[in-house]
Amino acid sequence: MEYFLRAYVDNSAWTAAANKTATFIGRGIYISRKLREWSTAFILDHEDLPLSKYGVSWTQSRINDEDLKSELVTHLQSLGKYVTATVIINYLAQPGVMQRHGLRKNISLATAEQWMAGCGFRWTVAPKGQYIDGHEREDVVSFRQNKFLPSWYALEPRMQSWQVIEGKLVEELTGAAGDSQRTVVVWFHDESIFYAYDRREKHWVHANETPTPQPKGEGSSLMAAEFVSPDHGWLCSPDGTESARILFRPGKGRDGYFSNDETIHHVEKAMAILEKYYPNEDHVFVFDNAPTHMKRPVDSLSARKMPKGCREWGVDVPVRDAGGQVVLGPNGKALTTKARIANGLFKDGTPQEFYWAEGHQHAGKFKGMAQILTERGFNVTHLKAQCKQCEPSATTCCCRRILFNQLDFINVETILESTCRARGFRVIFLPKFHCELNFIEQCWGYGKRVYRCYPPSSKESELEANVIKALDSGLNGEQAAWAAKKYRGHRVLPSTILKEFDNEKKVN
Repeated sequence: MEYFLRAYVDNSAWTAAANKTATFIGRGIYISRKLREWSTAFILDHEDLPLSKYGVSWTQSRINDEDLKSELVTHLQSLGKYVTATVIINYLAQPGVMQRHGLRKNISLATAEQWMAGCGFRWTVAPKGQYIDGHEREDVVSFRQNKFLPSWYALEPRMQSWQVIEGKLVEELTGAAGDSQRTVVVWFHDESIFYAYDRREKHWVHANETPTPQPKGEGSSLMAAEFVSPDHGWLCSPDGTESARILFRPGKGRDGYFSNDETIHHVEKAMAILEKYYPNEDHVFVFDNAPTHMKRPVDSLSARKMPKGCREWGVDVPVRDAGGQVVLGPNGKALTTKARIANGLFKDGTPQEFYWAEGHQHAGKFKGMAQILTERGFNVTHLKAQCKQCEPSATTCCCRRILFNQLDFINVETILESTCRARGFRVIFLPKFHCELNFIEQCWGYGKRVYRCYPPSSKESELEANVIKALDSGLNGEQAAWAAKKYRGHRVLPSTILKEFDNEKKVN
């Protein structure tokens, strides 16, 4: 029909074009007449096309039956993600289904696989959506809006800031420059791990190049813990001889794991440098919301395991040796002993003893949640120790929930906060899932880009040397802050970023 219609529009008569087409395909007058009939019907109705009476197209597949197809799709979707083609075979084998759709026999596995495709299914990896990171979780929003942002806004007028105006980096005066307040310097903390076999994977490969055997795994690892600020870069002395950087070999049988103890040691090292070399500024440390940073003293107030009644009770604290190290048992786990929990505070700030005093019939025993709340003015006669599942908005449904909402239980300082406050430093925690607020990520990114260009090596000494060189050659605080504003919204920085920064400095 296509050949015929093309011949017709090329200035051939209707019948002559049909005869010419029939002769071209080796047929006679009958096909010429049928071509004219089929083409006339098609011109009047573009849906009216003749069906071939030869080959597999002589009969249509039953999957084209919309009723059967809809029923199969509904059945497949009701079985969940992991369906197979045999499900169709088993479903069609049911007498009721065969009778309803006029089927005389079942289908083969190969046909069932074709019908899976006809029903819109494909054998492939399921597409992945965006990760659920919890930015809009109720507790995260509350922390961000009520704690983090007010703390940041209160300090922001005293911070140094920069602007990119007409492509030039312009330093702005702080709000503290014209008054007696001291400038605030914010130090962002983070850790990052470098692996021995982490190298560039994409490069120009010659057609004749043969595959090279690769080492298995990621190789040895080295963790770097740093503080960085837009004002001074990596936290170190002005001449670079003293640095707060910590290199840590994580893993069992190596340096262990970077716990709260290591974090405290790190921040104490940082505070010593700041007190010595930068005493004329107010320094604030910013940490992410990791459990190692949010850890509270082991004896701090917590109603989580408190009993309701009076009994011998205490919290588990690790056993430490003379050097302050945690003592491990034969199974490799830390040994613990029982200790008293810290006392609470009444609303007026006076201490509340949680253990009965000497001379009482239960001297030395824990009073229990019921007695503690009674002393605070609550009637807990008919309250349970804990509900099976408290309502989200409930605050007085059980003894434990009441204590959870007491101010002295809420406002317990972390070990990190109390350690820094004792030396005149302040700590701010980022909201959970908000690593994008910590610009040190760009410093890590550029440092790792440089690190991946070094020759691979399995030696830990070379791993450490390469990490140090990469971090020292990467973006420092001022450069990262400049890049964050100039390339806002970019996930990858250009390889010429350091050259651009140097050019801006020369212009200014």
